[in-house]
Amino acid sequence: TKLILLDSLLQEIFQFSCIILNMSEDSVNLSLSKLKSRGLSPGLVGSMNKIQENPSDFLICGGTSYVPEDGITGAQLMSGGDGLTYNDFIILPGYIDFLPSEVDLTSAFTKKITLRSPLVSSPMDTVTEANMAIAMALGGGIGVIHHNCTPEFQAREVLKVKKYQHGFVLDPITLSADHLVRDVVAVKKNHGFTGIPITKNGQMGSILVGIVTSRDIDFIIEKGEEGLNTKIESIMTPRNDLTTATSGITLQEANRILEKSKKGKLPIVNEKDELVALIARTDLKKSREFPNASKDENNQLLVAAAISTRDEDRSRMEQLYQAGVDVVVLDSSQGNSKFQIDMVRWIKERYPNMQIVGGNVVTASQAKNLIDAGVDALRVGMGSGSICITQEVMAVGRPQGTAVYKVAEYARRFGVPVIADGGIQSVGHIMKALALGASTVMMGSLLAGTTEAPGDYYYQDGVRLKKYRGMGSLEAMEQKGAGSAAMERYFHKESDNVKVAQGVSGSIVDKGSVLRYLPYLVRGLQHGCQDMGSLSLSVLRSMMYSGELKFERRTPSSQYEGGVHSLHSFEKRLY
Repeated sequence: TKLILLDSLLQEIFQFSCIILNMSEDSVNLSLSKLKSRGLSPGLVGSMNKIQENPSDFLICGGTSYVPEDGITGAQLMSGGDGLTYNDFIILPGYIDFLPSEVDLTSAFTKKITLRSPLVSSPMDTVTEANMAIAMALGGGIGVIHHNCTPEFQAREVLKVKKYQHGFVLDPITLSADHLVRDVVAVKKNHGFTGIPITKNGQMGSILVGIVTSRDIDFIIEKGEEGLNTKIESIMTPRNDLTTATSGITLQEANRILEKSKKGKLPIVNEKDELVALIARTDLKKSREFPNASKDENNQLLVAAAISTRDEDRSRMEQLYQAGVDVVVLDSSQGNSKFQIDMVRWIKERYPNMQIVGGNVVTASQAKNLIDAGVDALRVGMGSGSICITQEVMAVGRPQGTAVYKVAEYARRFGVPVIADGGIQSVGHIMKALALGASTVMMGSLLAGTTEAPGDYYYQDGVRLKKYRGMGSLEAMEQKGAGSAAMERYFHKESDNVKVAQGVSGSIVDKGSVLRYLPYLVRGLQHGCQDMGSLSLSVLRSMMYSGELKFERRTPSSQYEGGVHSLHSFEKRLY
């Protein structure tokens, strides 16, 4: 027995000696785990006082060149046959080598219209009229003016947006020298400004004879009726005292003249001294404050408007076209219909340059029919909005995450952008919609309750609120003087004895101005792209389709963990 024990001891000493001889100079102090891995017994190792143990060495196992695969691709995420919402998955982080401010959020709204911010306001009567559309365009997005109103009202709202901010005002309001001060007061009351060019016959394109501003009439108005009946000719600034620019001048050159002259208005005339355009100093200031504003080739703000798919709205389409609308959105809860396809074809034939957004759709087969008809973008979503109960009442629809991915994956083959409409509750949801293939995101509840949203504020239990309702609610469908737009969206007629509601009415807490809220959304998206390692939204979509962008499903407990939890109380300030 002693011989056997001695032989065993000699073998371990021999093994230890071999290890020592093979070690490099910087490896004198072997760890416990390394010694054990080389066949030495714990008893022998424990007696070696010079050898120091490092607990982290117990973690070492296998080769160091192997990196485990994390997450799944977008295709794998959506291949299970389950319907997923934005909360059902999370996006795994990427590699950062740029700043958030370097992220480019430029994205396509339609085939021919590009936005600097992928943000769109919904065509709802408690969300988008002229004020909201103006704010959205100034922030780099676009607003879609609702059609739950008369065609004349909707056309006027479009016109307000197109005239709000100009470089060259191509059709300014003009008066003649024979007009009275009361006419200038009427213009100020109806349009909000008084810098009016005066031409020989009071029409655009006539010879410029002067200009009248608020400074010219302020003291005259105080004289009462006598002042109001004063002819403009006696109070206006005459042509010889005006600073003007010649037709053909660039906007930059015209702005420099305006700055140098310190005047409020700069008339543009041709070689015959006829008025052809006007530049306002206030517009120059606005362009400085909102460098990313969405504008057309005439430097006017972009605006979209909604219409129904009924034949009666063809006359509405003509009025919107005359008002200068840039995009028309066919507003239907279920866009895959003969009515919408016929309307798309009619608009394309009558107004070939008009950009058309079709929808709503949630499947590739729905999208195919509208793409074949000629739409320039698709609006995706059915029953996912906060005030929409279509899925509950009709048993039809689709979870929004799956709908956006499936439609976008098909539509991209034809170069048709997708607008994710509904289910957006936060910046994170916008980020997820864009990561699933959407080009832009349409928001309703996220913008309702802001200063620019239609409606008046009221207080309830000390909280400042604004009304917000779905276009499928009975309240919207029964609104007097609004036409039948809300009913037509859900295939109802005024003569229907029974109307099935697909929406509800509610209220939203005051959010302040959209002009303060949009910068928060934009910066949040830039930070989101940075965390994913994407320098632009185009790169983000490429990463998703190539499989580089990784996703992971979330259990209910992981969703709980990802929110605020385990606190007695907290204040959630977003910006």
